[in-house]
Amino acid sequence: MGRDEINRENGVNDVTIKVMYCGICHTDLHHVKNDWGITMYPVVPGHEITGVVTKVGSNVKNFKVGNRVGVGCLAASCLECEFCKSSQENYCDQIQFTYNGIFWDGSITYGGYSQMLVADHRYVVYVPDNLPMDAAAPLLCAGITVFSPMKDSKLLESPGKKVGIVGLGGLGHVAVKMAKAFGHHVTVISTSPSKEQEARQRLGADGFIVSTDAQQMQTGKRTLDVILDTVSAKHSLGPILELLKVNGTLVLVGAPDRPVDLPSFPLIFGRVSSPSISLFHRDKIPYNVRTESKQLFFHNLSAETGKRAVKGSMTGGMKETQEMMDVCGKHNITCDVELIKPHQINEALDRLARNDVRYRFVIDIAGTSKL
Repeated sequence: MGRDEINRENGVNDVTIKVMYCGICHTDLHHVKNDWGITMYPVVPGHEITGVVTKVGSNVKNFKVGNRVGVGCLAASCLECEFCKSSQENYCDQIQFTYNGIFWDGSITYGGYSQMLVADHRYVVYVPDNLPMDAAAPLLCAGITVFSPMKDSKLLESPGKKVGIVGLGGLGHVAVKMAKAFGHHVTVISTSPSKEQEARQRLGADGFIVSTDAQQMQTGKRTLDVILDTVSAKHSLGPILELLKVNGTLVLVGAPDRPVDLPSFPLIFGRVSSPSISLFHRDKIPYNVRTESKQLFFHNLSAETGKRAVKGSMTGGMKETQEMMDVCGKHNITCDVELIKPHQINEALDRLARNDVRYRFVIDIAGTSKL
């Protein structure tokens, strides 16, 4: 998949990077299959890239040959809008991504499934010396994707919160590690009971809720301050919202290819009350019935109100990405990875489609690991 001959020449603002490792993200799978209808073939995926600088442009002062660096999702932005000027380049209207984007010179961008990469230095970060390059690679996407909403929710500065993580995959497992490092009580919410031992004993989660177990979901109601939903498949947010405290926040960081279900009443009311329907028993009516009246039945009745919020978050700006890498270096946070050789990419993509990975595939581009 990697094609080195299509990388552009190193410009005055660029650095050339010898790619050592590149993580495989669900986004790569979507682009390869053109699930979103936006792929420009030939596509070279990869936006979880670590490597070593081999060349710097004449305008580049903050990097030098030999630096350990990383490249994530962003390749270019306008540099002039309010978002670019406030280090939120990821929300620039003209943002272009590391692959399947259009660079400033009109060329198509190609990603890290390649032996080398040319990147504008403004979209490159340092990799802390204590972090292994292979296990650090997925931090450039998975790491910043969960770090940014944690910072936005003030979880870095206010320990002791009750944090929920929905899904224990590539995003979820690193979210658990970060939330624990920041001093929070962490509950994993999963459809898979078999993941409880892994969540508790290996990743350090304090609690585990099987989302298909009605009793566990009932017990968990109104217990969490913040929930990060990392699931990339279509699902209903209603039951998850019930786990939030009255002023709790649910942040979506997964990217399902179909719309998720978001009923309004769990947002507006903690539990809803109405004498006219108090004769109905909520257990008799399935939650996934879509009429609002039956959603009311499910929530049963009470005078309590709620002010829950649902937000979305997409990666992070460059300043925040460097901060994330530095924080991971401080706390020795890395991703749990399965290393593969380049000839195994297609097999890995097939396994990723079946969620058969714990927790991130990383391609050993340079062939430096003994596999």
